[in-house]
Amino acid sequence: MFSKRHTMPLCLFWPWVTALLLCCFLDCTQLQELAVNAKQRPANLYQDHKERRVTPSLAAQAKKDSIHFTWSYIPPVVFLKTHKTGGSTVQNVLFRMGEKDGATFAFPYYTYQFSYPDKFRADFVDELPEGSSNFDILCSHMRLDIEELRPMMLPNTIYVTILRDPVRTFESVFSCYTSTVPAFTLAKKAAEHRSALSMFLESPESFWDPKEPRNGLAKNPMSFDLGLDGQKWDSWPTDLTQLEETFQLVMIAEHFDESLVLLGALLKLELEELAYVHFNTRSAQDLTPLDDITKARIRAWNRMDVLLYDFFLHLFWEKAARYGMERLKKDVARLRASTDRIRQKCVSRKEVPPGELEDLLRPVQTDSATILGYHVQGNLTKQAQGFCMRFVLPERHYHAHLYFQQYGRAMRPVPTTSFSISFKSHMFPRIQFSNPSKVQHPIT
Repeated sequence: MFSKRHTMPLCLFWPWVTALLLCCFLDCTQLQELAVNAKQRPANLYQDHKERRVTPSLAAQAKKDSIHFTWSYIPPVVFLKTHKTGGSTVQNVLFRMGEKDGATFAFPYYTYQFSYPDKFRADFVDELPEGSSNFDILCSHMRLDIEELRPMMLPNTIYVTILRDPVRTFESVFSCYTSTVPAFTLAKKAAEHRSALSMFLESPESFWDPKEPRNGLAKNPMSFDLGLDGQKWDSWPTDLTQLEETFQLVMIAEHFDESLVLLGALLKLELEELAYVHFNTRSAQDLTPLDDITKARIRAWNRMDVLLYDFFLHLFWEKAARYGMERLKKDVARLRASTDRIRQKCVSRKEVPPGELEDLLRPVQTDSATILGYHVQGNLTKQAQGFCMRFVLPERHYHAHLYFQQYGRAMRPVPTTSFSISFKSHMFPRIQFSNPSKVQHPIT
């Protein structure tokens, strides 16, 4: 074991801790079986993903205890995880689904994201694990380049992303990345005791340098994540058409439950499999109240995001109408009922400050916002505890666990030999343990 005087990079240490702790709540033999299953897929697995089914014996077990689900094979899926839109919540659903299904994840070669903010390239992806012939799920942060991405996945891959009201998105992006986006940092320094957001919006051009790669999220952050260039309006119609043709579903955060139902229909999931808690929730003191003038300035500065959101909101309701509005309403009610039931089963306390959370359940914190988490209920069976831990497990911890499970090794640390990579390490900081000696001995 390592003493307090001995330290090692968290990206090398954390997956071992995560795997050990999760083994306490789910038999290690079950984890081994999942890894074996990932190497034993039939060759014709994806010929018709619509024939998704559960074996009778496992279905019986699922009915016996509604907290445990059986996941059959899913179609391959790419989820473009946009910043501050609810993407971490969708990612957790996919993580749980993929782990139970023994899916092969397309993970970044380094740490938790695909060399963001660079546009996606195939060489950003880690190698296929031994015994796997294709990737099944890709859901880590990236900046989209569809021409590079598409050859990585099978032809029948489902492409999904999520958008949020641009006003709320920008407020959240500003709050969480004030210390890492240069344009925001300059505004904060100039504001002194005033609101940094108000200072920025009064004269955004004076703080924003479009040639600075770290300023990608400072204007039209959703468009930036989708690979668009906010300075090139001449390609806007073509870009929008390509996005529409690429994504089978663009989820809308303001209609999250409806979006999940439509996602479940695409992936042939039961509604109970879509149960969720919200991740990366900020404390109330970090939420900036917005008056009408501020909202108008945000819309004006993020004009491309506004048009993007409005366009896909319209398409979303078209898809909802094809699904059937009455059917959608009933399924949303069923989803909410099952989600409430599972939350009551799993969560003893929500919106828990980071200082009151054990290391395994503490979300990564930013310099400018406090991210809250969850306490898990006690007196659960070992199997239920394993599910509930995953149900509320922060994204970086879950990512590290799945990577270790898939490759049998820790994630590679981010190189610090270039300016660009150095920025990435700031965007995705390492997790800090409050009590290293306790983590060394998680079982007492």
